[in-house]
Amino acid sequence: MSTAIKAVLKPHTRDIGNLLVRRVLPALAARLVGPFIFFDHMGPATLPPGQGLDVRPHPHIGLATVTYLFDGTIMHRDSIGSQQEIVPGDVNWMTAGRGIVHSERTPDAARKTGGTVHGIQTWVALPREHEEAEPSFFHHAASTLPQIERNGVTLRVVAGTAFGATSPVETFSGTLYVAADFAPGSALALDAEHEERGVYLVEGDLSIDGTPLDVATMAVLVPGETVTLASQSGARVMLLGGERIDGERFIEWNFVATSREKIERAKAAWMRQEMGHVPGETEWIPLPEPKPR
Repeated sequence: MSTAIKAVLKPHTRDIGNLLVRRVLPALAARLVGPFIFFDHMGPATLPPGQGLDVRPHPHIGLATVTYLFDGTIMHRDSIGSQQEIVPGDVNWMTAGRGIVHSERTPDAARKTGGTVHGIQTWVALPREHEEAEPSFFHHAASTLPQIERNGVTLRVVAGTAFGATSPVETFSGTLYVAADFAPGSALALDAEHEERGVYLVEGDLSIDGTPLDVATMAVLVPGETVTLASQSGARVMLLGGERIDGERFIEWNFVATSREKIERAKAAWMRQEMGHVPGETEWIPLPEPKPR
């Protein structure tokens, strides 16, 4: 294995009915990569006509959710009144801060016809000073994101800075988040601009300094080293990371916080349904039962 690879993270796979989800972060070998504390690869899944995603209203604190699609469409609704359909290449960035509630569903038109859903959902842990920020939601169309062509690799800067470009998505700490499409026979140098870096292979083939990376696997890189990413037959890759988070983070269910006390307060507030409501929706996901010790 390349000496530039610090750890290789394999996903935990779960089937949520009509959608397969591969969860890579958090992992034992790396709880976070930069500010990224949660990384889910959903699909690809083909939904038949009449069926769709129905993630009922649920809460978050202490993080920002980032949704990026390769295929399909999802309707986002939240407790501050946002309603936004996301399509491939767009970015939905929702800052939970002190608390927000949202749902994610297949839009009515797409539900009628059916179709494929495929994308990445991540959580970004907020720095301590922004942990209880006012909740907010921003949508950025694909056309507003920097796109770079380099040595047969198409790079879209989803959030943060990379390859001399900066995304319009507002972040709270140094961030690397790039969608990279490798043409057959292409290669790319990934420099050490960011303190922590991860490379996730969505599909295709990829090597890191000559070491092959399995599909649906993330390589966490050693800080300070430039590496060469190469693909023989083509690949779809996500590059992520950034500045190391400022201190320990606790994670339980949909909550991220700098203390267990904040999580306990959020759990109690959700049980009392005091964290807000998504307009027009009456369903909600109950707090999970405690796991036996």
